[in-house]
Amino acid sequence: MSDARGSADRNGETNARRAPGTPCWVSLMVHGPAATHDFYGALFGWEFRPGPQQLGPYARALLDGREVAGIGQLPPDRHLPIAWTPYFASDDVDRTAETVRLCGGTVGVGPLDAGEAGRLAIGSDPSGAVFGVWQAAAHLGTAVTGVPGTPAWNELVTYESASVAKFYETVFGFELVPEDTADRDYVTLRLDGRPVAGIHGVGGALPRDRGPHWVTYFQVADAEESLEHLTALGGHVLEPAGDTAHGRVAMVADPEGARFAVLQGGRDRATDAPDNRRESRPRG
Repeated sequence: MSDARGSADRNGETNARRAPGTPCWVSLMVHGPAATHDFYGALFGWEFRPGPQQLGPYARALLDGREVAGIGQLPPDRHLPIAWTPYFASDDVDRTAETVRLCGGTVGVGPLDAGEAGRLAIGSDPSGAVFGVWQAAAHLGTAVTGVPGTPAWNELVTYESASVAKFYETVFGFELVPEDTADRDYVTLRLDGRPVAGIHGVGGALPRDRGPHWVTYFQVADAEESLEHLTALGGHVLEPAGDTAHGRVAMVADPEGARFAVLQGGRDRATDAPDNRRESRPRG
């Protein structure tokens, strides 16, 4: 990820409008938002305040008063996978939604207005991975990055990268940069030469209960300490922390089963993608 998301000050605060295609927000829909607020509040130091209610009860998570993510409530009759969903910036969400459809994806929600905050759509790529599209108005997206408790990276875990990468290239204008190794199927998505997200093809190692899905990495100050805290709060460690070229990474899940990664940053996430080749095991 990079300053394509907007310029950040020394405290990680960013207030600029994102370039189209830039990951600008992450959101989680759960069955029990109150318990989920408690979990992430204790883990990351988040506080919560009400957000747009067009899709039901929804709250924005704040870190030191600055918005970093959103958590909403699924309708009781909807039995959907509990997962963090990245939103990509768009100047025209209606046009982007139409492009999603034309490229073989689906649009399940919207486009619709989220009050004065902006306009959104939620869709899925041809492999079934869910993502959002955000056209900002009053709400520009994540207001702080680069500090513990904030999103650091988004990565699509799927069967193989080539075909689905073409979808994201067409819809959002990404430059595709495949990794030049024979033992790893990985494509970095770039905007103006800067990495903003990744696609990891893992073949048969894809979790059977998940299918293709996006994974959000959250920055932490100390990976081991975060894992201890997470398990004490009722979360689960899916893959223990290990060293990568960009810091220590662990794959975890919250009490409702939403998978995410914690990243104890080494190098700046704004200039390099997390290198998760630890023992050639897939993330997700």
